Amino acid sequence: MKRTYLSLIASVFLLLFISCDGDYRPLADGNTREVVVVMDSTQWESETAEAIRDVFGKWVLTVPNGEPYYDLRFTRIRSQDHLERIRSQKNIIFAAPIDEDSNTGRQIRGFLDETIEQRVRAGESFAFPFEDQWYKDQYALILTSTSDSVLAQKIRNTENSLLSNMLEKELARWEYFVYERYEQTQYSDSLWENYGYKVRIQHDYIKNIDTLNFHSFRRFLPENDRWMWTWHQDNVDDISFLDQDWIIATRDSLQEQFIKGARDSMYVQTYINDQVRRPIETESFQMGRLITYETRGTWYMMNGLMGGPFVNFTYYDPDTNRLFMVDYNQFAPSVRKKLPFVRQFRAMGRTFQSDSTWTVEQEDPNL
Repeated sequence: MKRTYLSLIASVFLLLFISCDGDYRPLADGNTREVVVVMDSTQWESETAEAIRDVFGKWVLTVPNGEPYYDLRFTRIRSQDHLERIRSQKNIIFAAPIDEDSNTGRQIRGFLDETIEQRVRAGESFAFPFEDQWYKDQYALILTSTSDSVLAQKIRNTENSLLSNMLEKELARWEYFVYERYEQTQYSDSLWENYGYKVRIQHDYIKNIDTLNFHSFRRFLPENDRWMWTWHQDNVDDISFLDQDWIIATRDSLQEQFIKGARDSMYVQTYINDQVRRPIETESFQMGRLITYETRGTWYMMNGLMGGPFVNFTYYDPDTNRLFMVDYNQFAPSVRKKLPFVRQFRAMGRTFQSDSTWTVEQEDPNL
C-alpha cells in the first residue's frame, strides 16, 4: 500500500537504523497494545495530543464491550536516564512541532538531518516510523510539523495509514508469538494435500469437525474457549455477489449447521444491532494474488446466553476460481480484554495460502 506521507522513509531508515547480523540486543519492554506518547507535559491537552488520542486511542466497537485501539500512556522526558527508559519501550510516539522549545522538541530535531528537517518545514513530510532502533521488536514513530494545529490536522488526515503501519508491526509480533512454540503442521499439511489450501494452526487446537468442504478446530480452555473453521467452494467464476451481506449470510448458514451449543436449537450467529452500537466491519485488500475480505464483529448463541468476538477471512483465488472462508471465534466472559485475541486471529488468518495449480479432480470425495 502506497503511503504518500512516508515519502522519506528510506532516508529515515538509513539515518536511524543500521541492521546487522547477530543482533543480541534485548527485546523491548511493555505490552504490545500499549503506546508510550512522548510530549512535553504542557502539551498533553494540545490539539496534537487530542488528535493522537482520537486516532491511536479510538474506541473499537467490534468487540463485545468496546476497547481502545491502543492504550496510550503520555510522558515527558524528565532526564537522560528517563529517556533511556522510554527508549526501551515496545511502542513509542515522539510528537512535537519542529521548533518547540522542549526536551521532546530538541530530541525530535536530533533525530532528523537537515534535509529532512527542511522538508518538514515545507510541509512535505511529518511522520517517520522506524523499527528496532534501540531494542529488538520495537516500533517508534516521530510526528512533527510546523505548528501544533498543522500537526494535529495531518495526524487526523492520515489516520488509516498511521494505524495500518503500526498494526502491521503488531500482527507480525502476534504471528511469531502464536507459532513460536509449536504448530499443528499435520492439520495444515492435510488441508494442503487433500483440499489445496492451508492456514497455520496453533499448537493446542484439536480437530473437531471434518467434512468434505468444512473443517473446524478448537482450542478449549475453561476461561478462554477459541475455535476456528475453514470452508471452500469450487468453480466460482463470478464474485460480483461478494460483499459483507453475503459473507454474514454464508457464515451464519454454515454455523447454524455446524457450530452448535448444548442443544440443536442453539447455534452461533452474527450479532447485528445498531441500537447498541455493535457494528460489523469489513475491509478488502489484496494478499498476493488472493482477493481478500476481512470481517470483524461479535457473535451470539441463538437460544443461549453466550457471545464474543469473531474475525472472518473470505478469500478468492482467481487462478483456480475457488472461494474460501477461515473464521475465528472466542468465548471468554471472564477475560476483560478481547482485542489482543482479535489481533491474534487477524495475524493467524493472514497465514492462509491457496494452491494455484489445484484442480477439482484432485479432491478425493472419499476423504
